[in-house]
Amino acid sequence: MPRGRKPEGDHALSNAERQARYRAHRLTKPSPVVTRTRRSTDRRSRPQRWRDAVAELLALQAEYARWLTALPDSLRDTPTAEALEALADLELTALADIEPPRGYGRH
Repeated sequence: MPRGRKPEGDHALSNAERQARYRAHRLTKPSPVVTRTRRSTDRRSRPQRWRDAVAELLALQAEYARWLTALPDSLRDTPTAEALEALADLELTALADIEPPRGYGRH
């Protein structure tokens, strides 16, 4: 009873042919290994996340306002200037005054 795989061709490979096939296989690039990392869990409370988001929005609004004031006069009538002006004119301070509920009967 023969052992091992059946030959792919008309005859079985010699040791030299088998070694050449092995070396050729080793030289090919290995398939990329996919490493999946878990995202860290955000452990902040909802009110803290709200305060952080509002602070980020206010910081971005201040950056856009600085960008708008730094624009040269030749770019004042462009769509970029209009968008910057709309962002600078948003009333975001009302968001900072809101204190979200803590939930489940807590005050």
